[in-house]
Amino acid sequence: QPQLVESGGGLVQPGGSLRLSCAASGFTLDYYAVVWFRQAPGKEREGVSCISDSDGSTYYADSVKGRFTISKAKNTVYLHMNSLKPEDTAVYHCATKHACDHDPLNDLDTWGQGTLVTVSS
Repeated sequence: QPQLVESGGGLVQPGGSLRLSCAASGFTLDYYAVVWFRQAPGKEREGVSCISDSDGSTYYADSVKGRFTISKAKNTVYLHMNSLKPEDTAVYHCATKHACDHDPLNDLDTWGQGTLVTVSS
């Protein structure tokens, strides 16, 4: 069945970098936009970034703009995270949807179990 699996999380010091991966199996990402969202303990989910299937356009939350980059290669979507801050600590999930839009968390189709990112010295 369709499945997304995130990986690449871990413990990193402030200012460090990580690359998260979102691998799709059982279906192709060619026809879906892919969203990365995160949820920190006690906080609401936050849409982080989205990459369009139609033209590869990318979108970012203001909180990560200039520090995170979303990219796609074959059937995997990546989230390159630089200049990490303690407030980036969260479980990061990827999900598919029809298109990137003004509400990255609505109408999610398939999502993975998440990968934990901890930014701490």
